[in-house]
Amino acid sequence: MKGTLTSIALLSFLSAFSQTKNDSLTFRNIADVTMDSGKAYSNLYELTKTIGHRLSGSTAYEKATDWAAQKLKEAGADKVWKQEVKVPVWTRGKESLQIQGKDGQWRSVKMLSLGNSEGTKGNDLTGEIIVVKSIDEFEKMPDSKIKDKIILFNYPFPQNYIYTMEGYREASPYRRNTATLVAKKGGKAVLVRSLSTAFDDVPHTGGMRYEDGVKKIPAIAVGPKTADELESLAQQQKITAKINSHCGMNGEKLTYNVIGEISGKKDNKVIVAGGHLDSWDVGEGAHDDGAGIVQAIEIINIFKKLNIQNNHTIRVVCFANEENGTRGGDAYADSIKVKNENHLFAIESDSGGYAPRGISLEMDESKRMQIQSWQSLFLPYGVYDFSLTHSGSDIEPMKMQNVPLSGLIPDSQRYFDLHHSESDTFEKVNRRELLLGAVTMAQIVYLIDKNW
Repeated sequence: MKGTLTSIALLSFLSAFSQTKNDSLTFRNIADVTMDSGKAYSNLYELTKTIGHRLSGSTAYEKATDWAAQKLKEAGADKVWKQEVKVPVWTRGKESLQIQGKDGQWRSVKMLSLGNSEGTKGNDLTGEIIVVKSIDEFEKMPDSKIKDKIILFNYPFPQNYIYTMEGYREASPYRRNTATLVAKKGGKAVLVRSLSTAFDDVPHTGGMRYEDGVKKIPAIAVGPKTADELESLAQQQKITAKINSHCGMNGEKLTYNVIGEISGKKDNKVIVAGGHLDSWDVGEGAHDDGAGIVQAIEIINIFKKLNIQNNHTIRVVCFANEENGTRGGDAYADSIKVKNENHLFAIESDSGGYAPRGISLEMDESKRMQIQSWQSLFLPYGVYDFSLTHSGSDIEPMKMQNVPLSGLIPDSQRYFDLHHSESDTFEKVNRRELLLGAVTMAQIVYLIDKNW
């Protein structure tokens, strides 16, 4: 009996060793074919240079949906379709911000209206600037000091977080919520220090929201350097701002998620990989999120080139409207509920095209532990961190259907230097780093498809 048990244990060990070796070889093949001849970088060039930025509801976004459908077909998708999504339409138009000090001279400063903000309808809005460092400081101020003023929140992006997404989460309420806070106290407008890890003077836009029943006042981002200069100036003298902007909401429009898939050889259970096709209306949306789109499309290209026989359906979703509404993610989650589709796993790339460092795991503990047990396979590719537990805005709605969610985690140190700004262009993306992200996504999809 003892000899029999020993033999069984040995056979089990040899089988596991053989399987790990086979997976390692497949990982190597995925990396080789992607790094040698992957299409993600050239696809990103096309997306950013022939279409450019592509806010949902814009003509450019419509062009991007046609482009994505064509690229999914070229990658080898068995089926490609567009899924209807109704999105809000926000337009920027002309805008300016001028500052006046005690010398009486007006000087223009760089600015960007925050996404979804109401403007001034082309009229000049003027008011004294009051500078505060934090929401707590603002809340302690009497309404009489805020009434008819323009409030600048000069809250620096926290630099002490090594994983910069944590700093972004801490600072994001200043962009998202302060217009409503100021309006409730009678203020005219809000200026916000951009959510940027850089110390330059580039303004960064991004989504904000109004609270129902509260007056909608203009919300504007300024660069870190301008914010510090205004704070210093306000300590010495009265300063006045003049805002003129044409931005605002213009109803809703029917647009699309773009979806492509390769059918499963075993069943119709679905593994999703994706990113968001829309971007803000400045820069080229290269890191946010053109990188995620081309990496997800690359997965189909890899499986087809290597003739990997996938058990389950592998589906790529190019989501609409992540930046100012997440309607695309909601529409997709609603559709799988209606169709009663069984989704095994979803991964999103929406943190830039930098070198991959990990995969976040938003799922039950048993599945998380299983994926973490595969860590040694990823280590040769610089991917080591499986500790984070968030996923992505577009796939988050699928959590209601109990779908295990994950996110590609690239190196985050430079992402918020560029995020939502004119600096987010194709030239800021490194080919090798971008392709390595596609490698990691294809590798995890391969393991999920094989083992779940």
